[in-house]
Amino acid sequence: MKTHWQILVVDDEEVMCESLAAWLREDGYLVDTAASGREAMEKARERDYAIYFVDLKMPGGMDGIETMMQIRRLHTEASIIIITAYATVDTAITAMKEGAQEYIVKPCNPEEISLLVSRIIKVKNLQRENTILRKKLTRQYSVHDVISKNPKMHEILDLAHEISSLRSTVLIQGESGTGKEMVARAIHNSGERAAKPFVAVSCAALAETLLESELFGHEKGAFTGATQQKHGKFEMAGGGTIFLDEIGDISPKVQVDLLRVLQERCFYRVGGSEEVRVDVRVIAATHVNLQQAVADGKFRDDLFYRLNVIEIRIPPLRERREDIPLLARHFMERLSHELGKDISDISEGALKVLMDYNWPGNVRELENAVERAMVTCRSRGLTEEDFSFLAQNGNAAKSPAIPAGITLADMEKLLIVATIQRTNGNIKESAAVLGIDRSTLYEKIKKYEISR
Repeated sequence: MKTHWQILVVDDEEVMCESLAAWLREDGYLVDTAASGREAMEKARERDYAIYFVDLKMPGGMDGIETMMQIRRLHTEASIIIITAYATVDTAITAMKEGAQEYIVKPCNPEEISLLVSRIIKVKNLQRENTILRKKLTRQYSVHDVISKNPKMHEILDLAHEISSLRSTVLIQGESGTGKEMVARAIHNSGERAAKPFVAVSCAALAETLLESELFGHEKGAFTGATQQKHGKFEMAGGGTIFLDEIGDISPKVQVDLLRVLQERCFYRVGGSEEVRVDVRVIAATHVNLQQAVADGKFRDDLFYRLNVIEIRIPPLRERREDIPLLARHFMERLSHELGKDISDISEGALKVLMDYNWPGNVRELENAVERAMVTCRSRGLTEEDFSFLAQNGNAAKSPAIPAGITLADMEKLLIVATIQRTNGNIKESAAVLGIDRSTLYEKIKKYEISR
């Protein structure tokens, strides 16, 4: 996408400068001009241009080579093309030695310039995609990558750094979508186990028998379809960290097995008789109140105490609203490249809509909302109208009105219906907002006979 990258043309000859800028604009690029090296530096301090066309001979005490060197001190990744009317070997060597990517000779050929810029932009796009993909694949999150200026979150990040090299079990509690897994990854990647695996398991996504096999593995013939031995997530996380998400949803049988792992650091594969020993740090997370689950007899108290050695409670987004603009802009920057849309600005009215919204789905819902707004946006900046789907649902920061005599099942149905309407029938987004899996949402839609 051409308009994603900006170009600066620097030449004291006005005709040459405007001609080159006009050619580039015809190709669809955003182009600024400067009549001297000093003016170029002023503009470079305000904006990080992707490509600079710099004339070699300019009056005023700052020629093209010096201008190029100053620009490279500000923006090391910038591509600089020297323009010269005096093409000699010495000129080329000097320009390349000081960091020029290319040099072109006056009078400039528009086709040559188009091909040159296209090639540079293609390389920059590949480099950016490579950086994003590498981060996705390696999942390298550090404590400092968690974006927040909230004092409570800073306390959490400080604690995460302090405990990163301990083997003690950590229990992270917080609503769905608050970033529990990101904090868990930050703990792992800040400590001595960073070079070892980080293995995440969603305990709510699997039935009891499947979860046992997923966690502890199974032997050949342990059940129908077990054609060979399989290592479980605990073995796969050897030397590293296993993250047990939604730990509050595991069955009593799995609770007993997990308690043994925490106490003895060993377990048996499903259908096996050989004891397997592991060195794994356990970080668990839940959106339910485990203390209440223990009081209700739904969760073992001895397992709770084993898990709750170090407790971290992540506040919901509505309690740290100062993070909303930061997060929104962060998501915009990342998504603009992933979606192929050059959207770099967000209006005060749009930010007010985001700040006033109650965010039942927390950071995950905010990310989904920003993505949806960017998909439908028709300009280079997000406005209040782009978030009208949030304003229309009336979910501002206020207590909801609950009809008298309504049952819990009726409330659940109303919530599901309202969420599906708000997301225009997007089941993936609705499930994320509600904090449940898509399969669970489909079951509830069928149960309540909800029309999509």
